[in-house]
Amino acid sequence: MEMKKRISLELRNRTPAEVEELVVDNCRTSDGEVEGLTDDFKELEFLSMVNVGLISLAKLPSLPKLRKLELSDNNISGHLETLSEKCPNLTYLNLSGNKIKGLNNVEALQNLKNLKSLDLFNCEITTLEEYRESIFELLPQVTYLDGFDQEDNEAPDSEADDDDEDEGEDGAGPTGDDDEDEDEEGEEGGGVGLSYLMKERIQDEEDDDDYAEEEEEEEKAGVKGEKRKRDAEDEGEEEDDDDDD
Repeated sequence: MEMKKRISLELRNRTPAEVEELVVDNCRTSDGEVEGLTDDFKELEFLSMVNVGLISLAKLPSLPKLRKLELSDNNISGHLETLSEKCPNLTYLNLSGNKIKGLNNVEALQNLKNLKSLDLFNCEITTLEEYRESIFELLPQVTYLDGFDQEDNEAPDSEADDDDEDEGEDGAGPTGDDDEDEDEEGEEGGGVGLSYLMKERIQDEEDDDDYAEEEEEEEKAGVKGEKRKRDAEDEGEEEDDDDDD
């Protein structure tokens, strides 16, 4: 897709003046120049043009509020003075994977007074002897080169991202544990209730059995009593008969 068309799609019914972030990665320029960007993008703070076939930045419009510029995996070899003229407030610049060969190719970046982070990873310049020391000396305003400062401390942006991920994982942990605890408590509560009911049911059955046994004993006792009574009456009748004799 051509860069002009891609930018038009990325507007999404907004005017250029309303756009603060613009990503047009992996589209194509017709002649290696910036296309479709105009001075109307005056509120733009973040611009990403990764792998779009750029050779030159000569047609980059004035972007006074631009702070982060992603230009990795293009064919830019120099002539970076345009950046200080059109994007004077840049703080982050990624030129990794371009054709930057020598210190003279980045010398123009001295005029970017607010530049704090510069990425030249996978550029030929990184093979120079004492590459990092030379860049920090040439561009004293730069704090982080290829993601690390002069003492090999990682850039804070990456650390912040890692912290956010850790906080997200930690935050999810207790919630999950609480849910499991609640489930376990619920199961335990259900178990006690069921056990109690079963115990009550067994007790009721035992009571019923005892009651049945008592009735049976009473019935037997009654039968015995009747038998004794009949026996007594029979004996009485026999005695009467004997007296009559």
